[in-house]
Amino acid sequence: MKKLIFCFLLFLGSQAVVADHLDLDQLLREVKKTQGQEAKINRARESQFLAEKNKQQQLLQAARASLAKQERLSSQLKAHLDANEEALSLLETELKNRSGVLGELFGVARQAAGDLKADLKHSLVSAQFPGRAEKLNTIADSKALPTIEQLEVLWFTLQHEMTESGKVVYFNTEVEQASGKPHDAKVMRIGTFNTLANGEYLQYSAETGRLTQLARQPESKYLALATEFSEAKSGPVAVGVDPTRGVILSMLIQAPDTVERVQQGGLIGYIILVLGAIGFIYAIIRLITLGLTGKKMNAQMDSSDANINNPLGRVFVAAEKDQSGDADNLELILDEAITREIPVLEKGLSMIKLLAAVAPLLGLLGTVTGMIATFQSISLFGTGDPKLMASGISQALVTTMLGLCVAIPLLFLHSLVSSRSRILVQILDEQTAGLISKRVKK
Repeated sequence: MKKLIFCFLLFLGSQAVVADHLDLDQLLREVKKTQGQEAKINRARESQFLAEKNKQQQLLQAARASLAKQERLSSQLKAHLDANEEALSLLETELKNRSGVLGELFGVARQAAGDLKADLKHSLVSAQFPGRAEKLNTIADSKALPTIEQLEVLWFTLQHEMTESGKVVYFNTEVEQASGKPHDAKVMRIGTFNTLANGEYLQYSAETGRLTQLARQPESKYLALATEFSEAKSGPVAVGVDPTRGVILSMLIQAPDTVERVQQGGLIGYIILVLGAIGFIYAIIRLITLGLTGKKMNAQMDSSDANINNPLGRVFVAAEKDQSGDADNLELILDEAITREIPVLEKGLSMIKLLAAVAPLLGLLGTVTGMIATFQSISLFGTGDPKLMASGISQALVTTMLGLCVAIPLLFLHSLVSSRSRILVQILDEQTAGLISKRVKK
């Protein structure tokens, strides 16, 4: 049994050795085959590289030849450029010598074209004849010498502007309302100063090239002149013109009117106006009352019958009631009657005087409060923007003005009422003195 097992193992070992020997031979053959293929590929690569090397040499030679050709061409062009520059310099010198003073003249023409272009852009005539400034672009913006045609265009445009500046003409165009809505209107142009439509002033916008209605018109006296001028058929007519092309007109429409001036005075300004109105109304009422009383007293002096509808009649009635015949007693009665009538005749004088004195004091109070507001604005925002201080200064000045405007007329009215009442009181004194003298004679 042992021998059989040993023989079996020996057989297996020999099979394994034979198998390993066969694998190594096959591997050796594969290696030899691979080496042959790689050698073949390397030879092909080497031959391809040599072919491309020869091709690269040819390309390099062609590039060098092209470079040499371009260098020769560059040298020729450089020589040609130098020759042209020299010829151009000679031609410019010759042109300058031949031009003489014409160069300065053409410079003046270009400057005139630029100035005229800026003027036409803001001219009212451009509202009637748009697109004139574009014709001057070729002269104003070009550095070349202007042609005869361009100079003629400049001359015609300048002459046209001068001619139209002295005309008053009508033309139909599109006017933009203050709300932005356009509408067709018949416009009157007064030279280069003003444009009117429907009795209102218009403003020309250089950005849009349109006439626009002013959001706010100037004072009524200027509108009345515009309306009268628009409706005039012949003869010289007065009208306001703006030689600054809208600057004065813009200042006029920005100036506050009477209502806005009063609003600048604030609460104190309204108080001054209310007190002034009360004083004026009361003074007028007292003047009317004293005037009617004076007429009744004059009628009483011409009448023999005493009437109690006036102070003098009531004094006469009091004198008639005294039957004592004593002059001293009559004098006392008449003094008492006059004493009752004087307060009625002098009624309201103290009130008018008080209002005349309070009005400037309130104006001074408004001045103080306005200056306080101004200094507060200065402390908060500095003095960089004057508009921040304008409201306080306006209140200070407007309240002072209102106080004086109320006080001065009230003083005159007080003086007038006081004078009228003194005249009536003097009439009473004279008549009573006459009654006493008659009693003394009797």
